[in-house]
Amino acid sequence: MTPIVPRHSRITGTGSFLPPKRLTNDMLAAQLAQDGIETSDQWIVDRTGIKARHFVEGDVACSDLAVQAARRALEAADCDAASIDLIIVATSTPDMVFPSTACIVQQKLGVHGCPAFDVQAVCSGFVYALTLADSMIRTGAARKALVIGAEVFSRILDFKDRGTCVLFGDGAGAVVLEASDTPGILATELHADGRHVGILCVPGHVSGGQILGDPVLKMDGPAVFKIAVNVLFDVAQSVLAKAGLTDADVDWLIPHQANIRILQSTAKRLKLPTEKLIVTVDQHGNTSAASIPLALDESVRSGKIKPGDTVLLEGVGGGFTWGAVLLDL
Repeated sequence: MTPIVPRHSRITGTGSFLPPKRLTNDMLAAQLAQDGIETSDQWIVDRTGIKARHFVEGDVACSDLAVQAARRALEAADCDAASIDLIIVATSTPDMVFPSTACIVQQKLGVHGCPAFDVQAVCSGFVYALTLADSMIRTGAARKALVIGAEVFSRILDFKDRGTCVLFGDGAGAVVLEASDTPGILATELHADGRHVGILCVPGHVSGGQILGDPVLKMDGPAVFKIAVNVLFDVAQSVLAKAGLTDADVDWLIPHQANIRILQSTAKRLKLPTEKLIVTVDQHGNTSAASIPLALDESVRSGKIKPGDTVLLEGVGGGFTWGAVLLDL
């Protein structure tokens, strides 16, 4: 009798895309000053570590960013779009109420027939999407998945609230995840706690052709920080235990790029040196579901992260959602 070979999944290609329009803190401060909102480069850097972010132009959709990142990931994986049999897009800023941004990406890539759907877990979205794709590959429901995080958060920011509008940016990142005989995704874990829906949300919605409620981002920063640091530490410890590893086995930590204080606090609690912490928030801002795959792709293409490295991805976002993925590249 032929033994059954365990089915695993591995990332075989990464890609990312940032819109060309880059706003430094000074540029954003000048823009806000026109509406009487005072801020400065120093104020933003001291509190967030952010120096710049990218914003889309008015005619650019979330799917446009996603497609660019997807094409680069496909090229890196040396595979054709037609070979993809699963598309998952993590986003909180979709092109439309429906259909899903994943279906729009599918159409723009010229792929037909495979399942395509969105995941809405805000800044944890890419971790959720990658976990789902890994599960579907392990069960045989897919062999080659395109997993994308894409956001146009500039569309939902309140530019009269300097506490939030300076934090976020637009962008997209993607990976190709393929079935493999050797483990790539080592362990995953997802969580949510709906008791905290109010501390990070966009409370508006469409009804009768009108927007009801407030359609811009609202955040209780101190509450988010307190929860984020604790749950990121806990889920990291848990996913390492699942894989039978410790923090000493981690070559690189890629948290979602919320702000430098959360990133540094998480690394410190995990006893990881700052040299193992991937930071892109300074140049991208918080791109929500796109931040992890963006940081992963930049680090791979720069040669910082190499084949065989063990990488810990983790994110926390509105919902309240959080999760982690431990992988060998």
